[in-house]
Amino acid sequence: VQLVESGGGVVQPGGSLRLSCAASGFTFSSYTMRWYRQAPGKEREFVAGISGNGFTTGIADIAKGRFAISRDNAKNTLYLQMNSLKPEDTAVYYCNAPNAYNTWGQGTQVTVSL
Repeated sequence: VQLVESGGGVVQPGGSLRLSCAASGFTFSSYTMRWYRQAPGKEREFVAGISGNGFTTGIADIAKGRFAISRDNAKNTLYLQMNSLKPEDTAVYYCNAPNAYNTWGQGTQVTVSL
């Protein structure tokens, strides 16, 4: 079971990024997936989650109205579209498969700065 995030980078406030998480080693479409983030000196926090079939999603208050979670089960890939980024969104973003051995990816750095 493996998760590999990509798509992070440096962006100015108000900008957008789309993160991807490529999954392998399990039946991706059968599993809920989640995005978390961890800023320096802070605990890891939940950002968004999506059911296996993609029909049900949940977004944390910190991301509502700005971020959207989606998945492409044909490509075994999870996405996080992030718009209207703020400096406080700076963090390492992780994807997680809570019911597939609670697998985590290695994370991708997002930096929002002028």
